[in-house]
Amino acid sequence: MNAPHASCWKHPDITRRTALQAGAIGILGLGMNHLEALRAMAGPEDRQPAKSVIYIFLSGGLSQLDSFDLKPHAPAEIRGEFSPIATKTPGVQICEHLPLLAERSQLWSLVRSLTHPYNEHSQGHAVMLSGRTSLAPGFDANGPKTSDWPSISAIAGAATHSTTNLPPAVVLPEKLIHRTGRVIPGQFAGQMGPRRDPYFISTCAFNAQSYGAWPEYGFHHERGSENPPGLEFQAPNLTLPTGFDRLRLRQRVDLLKDIERQQRALDRLANLEPFDRYRQSAISLLAGGKLQKVFDIAHTDPRVLERYGENVFGWSLLMARRLVEAGVSLVQVNLGNNETWDTHQAAFPNLKNFLLPPTDRAVSALLDDLNERGLLESTLVIMGSEFGRTPKVFSLPSAKLPGRDHWGAVQTVFFAGGGVRGGTVIGSSDKHGGYPQSNPLKPENMAATIYKALGIPQNAVWYDQQQRPFSTYHGKPIAGLT
Repeated sequence: MNAPHASCWKHPDITRRTALQAGAIGILGLGMNHLEALRAMAGPEDRQPAKSVIYIFLSGGLSQLDSFDLKPHAPAEIRGEFSPIATKTPGVQICEHLPLLAERSQLWSLVRSLTHPYNEHSQGHAVMLSGRTSLAPGFDANGPKTSDWPSISAIAGAATHSTTNLPPAVVLPEKLIHRTGRVIPGQFAGQMGPRRDPYFISTCAFNAQSYGAWPEYGFHHERGSENPPGLEFQAPNLTLPTGFDRLRLRQRVDLLKDIERQQRALDRLANLEPFDRYRQSAISLLAGGKLQKVFDIAHTDPRVLERYGENVFGWSLLMARRLVEAGVSLVQVNLGNNETWDTHQAAFPNLKNFLLPPTDRAVSALLDDLNERGLLESTLVIMGSEFGRTPKVFSLPSAKLPGRDHWGAVQTVFFAGGGVRGGTVIGSSDKHGGYPQSNPLKPENMAATIYKALGIPQNAVWYDQQQRPFSTYHGKPIAGLT
């Protein structure tokens, strides 16, 4: 198992023009050509103070009954093996394996009544990553399509801007890919077009056999503790290649300008203004060299690493905090590859030993870190899954230990920071944790809460590839959170 380290990519010999243009696209492929139009549309009463958002996504489906909505008085086959513990908020209890978050309940709130109708992973991902309950026409569970609804992160990237040369919306530490190699839909820009895809910081190479917060908590759903060979957390290198100094960069930029003067007439026809702007951002980012430390996990103070946990969960949330501090508007952090939270079997030992402890530690460290740096009030932290789990514990025919199945009817979503009132519980599930009992809320309400936190006006629109406008909001922000 390799510890996190700086990238040592080789830089192949390619043409000057191709190097700069490809680099610009690869590093900063996001545009925001409608940002000023969106802002101009909003009257003064619609404007919101701009904040940041960290959306923690637990791919696979976190069990509400075994985390934030325990039912200790339900029959044994429903309540499961875990016991509730008190938090700092009177009357609010959570799972015994989340003790650090229990001590910080004054910083977070729970929505225990979010609901949608899907029990299939790809559908659930699409709904919870786009904030749209209805599936887009032609939706295909086998992979993303350009007809999909755009993801929340893609919309955020188009409607906001970073205060540095970093993209406004970032997803890390990897794309969501099934162990079969199938890319899970819902993560991309869909109808907005691929140039609006959020910027994916891929720090973890795809490995069909790895799960969880490796190396400390790597596991296999059936075999328990396990770390396959070849796993590493490799942060991107935004420095110039060896021997390629800033003078040479400027010379190559000048050469590129000379070549492109000859193509100005064609460029006018191609509407390349957003690309030109972000090519300049890419050049500035490389030439400045000041933002490499945002991604440098390898040289982080060991005390900070210990605080977050020396595993992919902790490293990812630490990087998310740094990105927010550097001016990124939205960071989506996928805590768990290969649908890590899909606890069909051995649910209780896997949650107890491999999933809840690193999440408890890393999320608590994130909240503390943001709070100490004065960033928590301006950073909304959300944690949820594509769905919850069934109230009734069941056993797969081939499984040695029981688990819970997929369940879209209700899940608990965690909120903190961004003006959220700590110690608040909104909505409730029924006595068996199977359906909303009060205040049912939809993915549209969660998405609206994110957009409001980012300062996106309620009359904002996004544009498809034919430049047709579509409403950003499809629900109201969750009342009572702030």
